[in-house]
Amino acid sequence: MISWLRRWRGLRRAGILGMNARNTERILDWNPRSCFPLVDGKRAMHMKCLEIGVPTPHLYATLLSHGSLHHLPRLLRDHDDFVIKPNRGAAGRGVLVVTGRAGDGFLRHNGQVLTLDEIEQHVSGIISGLFSLGGTEDEALIQQRVVPHPTLGKISFQGTADIRVIVYREEPVMAMLRLPTRASGGRANLHQGAIGAGVDLVTGVTHHAVLKNRKAEKHPDTGESVIGFAVPYWPQIIDMSRKVSRAVGMGYIGVDIVMDSARGPLLLEANARPGLAIQISNAQGLLPPLERVDRERGCR
Repeated sequence: MISWLRRWRGLRRAGILGMNARNTERILDWNPRSCFPLVDGKRAMHMKCLEIGVPTPHLYATLLSHGSLHHLPRLLRDHDDFVIKPNRGAAGRGVLVVTGRAGDGFLRHNGQVLTLDEIEQHVSGIISGLFSLGGTEDEALIQQRVVPHPTLGKISFQGTADIRVIVYREEPVMAMLRLPTRASGGRANLHQGAIGAGVDLVTGVTHHAVLKNRKAEKHPDTGESVIGFAVPYWPQIIDMSRKVSRAVGMGYIGVDIVMDSARGPLLLEANARPGLAIQISNAQGLLPPLERVDRERGCR
């Protein structure tokens, strides 16, 4: 018990926000349960973005039941590239990215070719709740595929990089750029091997980066430096993050934004339970900026 208390006090002194403190002092206190369905449902969040004027990937179609699967060939007919994802999925599970056609098949970002039957099977799994929060029945969304902004191509491998901004009481307090690698399978997921690069909130420039919790300076696959990179559209990204925070009615959220080559920054999703690895990516804890916001806006 004593050793645990010493460790906890040491982390607090270092400014590190722990899991329990995040859950009780930030999520429980500032995120009303009534607002969770909006954030957890990608289709509802898409509609909210249209309402508040925040750009987001186009939604081509929604499949609500297994009976709607017979519409799939028609829905895909006019799209060479697209993304299929669960409405209430988490951590990128169940997301299928198609980058083009290969004869009668569909080409994935990793070169794999899928048949229409295989895509139908994947959609069926989504509807059955295979990837949803809680394992309940879900909806399958067919969305625009984001074509990565060219400036991110040199420091990213195959997939689409994204930016996460932690917003507390409508104030951005920390940000990171997540960069896919070969090891992560082209996904911007730190646990699967993507790079997390801390971004300065004022300048939008990366200042520190980690790969599997170890300091990194270059991308392992491209060899390009991931430090000193200026994230394009940074003022717009900060503005979008604030707008989304206000719209969802939550005081502590993660806002995930991707950069499309044609449309610029697009909201990917909002997260009511953002992870804590962003602190490692920035080499600093979340407590100081959170406490600063509390002082400036008045404590609870």
